[in-house]
Amino acid sequence: MTFRRAAGACGLLLMVWGAWLLVRQPEPWRIALWLAGAVAVHDGLVAPLVFAVGSLAAAAGLRLRGVPRAALIVAGSLTAIALPPLLRPGAPANPTALPLDYLRNWLLTMAAIAVLTLLYLGARTVRRRAGRSAPQVDEVPPRRLP
Repeated sequence: MTFRRAAGACGLLLMVWGAWLLVRQPEPWRIALWLAGAVAVHDGLVAPLVFAVGSLAAAAGLRLRGVPRAALIVAGSLTAIALPPLLRPGAPANPTALPLDYLRNWLLTMAAIAVLTLLYLGARTVRRRAGRSAPQVDEVPPRRLP
C-alpha cells in the first residue's frame, strides 16, 4: 500500500510539473490541442483497431499471449512513432530533416518483427513436439545394498 501511495504522489507531482510547463509556453493552446488530438486518435482509431484485431484472433481460435502479444505491441508502437514521416506527403523543405526512406524502413522493421515472432513460435512448437514424442524411460530405483 505504501508503494501505491508513493507512486500516486509521484504521478501527481509529474502532472503538476507538466501543467506548469504547459502554461509557461508562449502558445499553450497549441500543445493542448495536440494532446486532445492524440487522445481522439487513440480512442477513435487505435483502441478500436486493437479490439478488432483481438476479436478476429479470438474468432480464428488464436491465443495472443506472450510473444505474439509483445510483437503486436512493438509493431503498434513503432507504427505510431513512424506515422508522422509516413503520412507527410512530398519531400521536406529541409532534406536533412528526414533523410531516410521511412516507408521502406518501416516495412523492413514490420517484416523483421513478423519473421522473428514466427521463428520463435515455430521453434517453441518443434521443441514441445519433440518433448512429447521422446520415449519415456522408466526410472528404476537404485538398489540398496544390505
